[in-house]
Amino acid sequence: MIRAVLVAFAGLAAAPVAAQTVPAPSVADRLNDYPTEARADYVFGCMATNGQTRQALRQCACSIDEIASILPYEDYVEAETVLSMRRTGGERMAIFNGAAVTTELVAKLRRAQAEAELVCF
Repeated sequence: MIRAVLVAFAGLAAAPVAAQTVPAPSVADRLNDYPTEARADYVFGCMATNGQTRQALRQCACSIDEIASILPYEDYVEAETVLSMRRTGGERMAIFNGAAVTTELVAKLRRAQAEAELVCF
């Protein structure tokens, strides 16, 4: 009996391990990668610029949804950080003004914002 159990375990140990598959993120997961707080912050800022109306709310919500469909959240955060650092000014912040990497990050955000404006406004 013990021998049969050992043979069974040996057979299991020798069997190839099935590859674990990680499911790809769904479209909803990809499009909802922006936290609610980030979306709300964008909408509040957008409405402050465009008016505190129901129409502005719709357009601003549409705008952040469009940006989220174009730009991954990590890129959005990095670009917003660069823009914030550029507004700070000073000698230490000069790297954020001229570096190719930071310029490309901001350019991607600006393109996404332009696309969102065409679609939503």
